[in-house]
Amino acid sequence: MTERDGTALLAEHGLKHTGASLAEATRAMLCLHGRGATAEDILSLGEAIALPGLAALAPQADGGAWYPRPFMEPIAANEPFLSAALERVDTILDALAEAGFDSERVVLAGFSQGACLALEFAARNPGRVAGVLGFSGGLIGPSVAERVDSGDLAGLPVFMGCSERDPFIPATRVRETAEHLRSRGAKVTAKLYPEPGHAINMDEIEEARRLIGALAA
Repeated sequence: MTERDGTALLAEHGLKHTGASLAEATRAMLCLHGRGATAEDILSLGEAIALPGLAALAPQADGGAWYPRPFMEPIAANEPFLSAALERVDTILDALAEAGFDSERVVLAGFSQGACLALEFAARNPGRVAGVLGFSGGLIGPSVAERVDSGDLAGLPVFMGCSERDPFIPATRVRETAEHLRSRGAKVTAKLYPEPGHAINMDEIEEARRLIGALAA
């Protein structure tokens, strides 16, 4: 694949796209959709952020889910699907690097199950992306305290946003995830909102714009 061969990259990896063309983009955001949703659904995030020079890309999970069971069940309950989903993210990031988007130019974002996958990937793979946006998600598995992740996250900017009363994501898991990532060197902004629900609000969009804009600077 030649540098910035966007058409080939999108076709080979089954990616949907919005925003700046890959030939003109200065940053790329890889977006991971939630359970039961689609790549087209999560691309509305890129349309809402709408920063100049930002290309938003999204893969589609088979059957609409990256893994089958709730995210706080034992890791084994979601295998081999979880490992396959993490490998798919890794493969797409490799392809983006070949197209001219190295790790300093890519943000990993997700909502709900996609946020869990994005945060999990970042925790397991230091240095692979320039920032992480986790909307209504947390690290995967029954316990954050018992994780054995290694590697310095070296100031990785992370934004996490979630309702205090999200029906699927316990606020305690959001807090635990933020603390785990901070303990390994990430620069984490975590916000829990009083309004109930499971959605991305405008304050979260503004936080995303700030994170991506600071990287572009």
